[in-house]
Amino acid sequence: MQLRNNSDHYGWLAILLHWGMAILVITLFFLGKYMVDLDYYDPWYKAAPDLHRSFGVIVATLLILRLVWRLSNVHPAMIGKPWEQQAARWVHRLFYALIIAVVISGYLITTADGQGVSVFNWFEIPASFQGFENQEDIAGEFHEWFTSILILLVGLHALAALKHHFFNHDTTLSRMLGFSDSEQIEQGQIEQEISQTTSYNHHNSKE
Repeated sequence: MQLRNNSDHYGWLAILLHWGMAILVITLFFLGKYMVDLDYYDPWYKAAPDLHRSFGVIVATLLILRLVWRLSNVHPAMIGKPWEQQAARWVHRLFYALIIAVVISGYLITTADGQGVSVFNWFEIPASFQGFENQEDIAGEFHEWFTSILILLVGLHALAALKHHFFNHDTTLSRMLGFSDSEQIEQGQIEQEISQTTSYNHHNSKE
């Protein structure tokens, strides 16, 4: 597998960015739900929010890398009917917009009292915008809404990929798993030949 995309398949960097962000977004969603119910004496009371913020910065960094990489690379031809292709384009745009909104609202929550965002205690992102009335509460509400819509979109995206794989039998999912269209077609031909051979042998055994 090569580094860059081509018209046939995704390169390994695009695949790593896709799955890395997917794992982090899902993990951060459930970590966020978990940490809001922690009491002061829980050992994760401080550690969980610190990790949540730090990995949130990682997600923001990966998003920038992914956008730069996407704009500087060819994109494999989209598969499906015209309306499916158009829907996929808008879903990806919405993904990017929601992740940006989640990151900004999370930043506003943390910096509402003038505190910067510490990233794994390695460095700190300063609080450059704070002070509007009820900033933490307002940003928190938006953060919750944005993350809920985002995780719903992730679920729909996953269902669409499975639909393409198991019902349409196309290469939408396999390409993001690192298989090229030609490899998928060849594999499909092999499976078809095996199926035909099995059917033929079964028919002969009856005779």
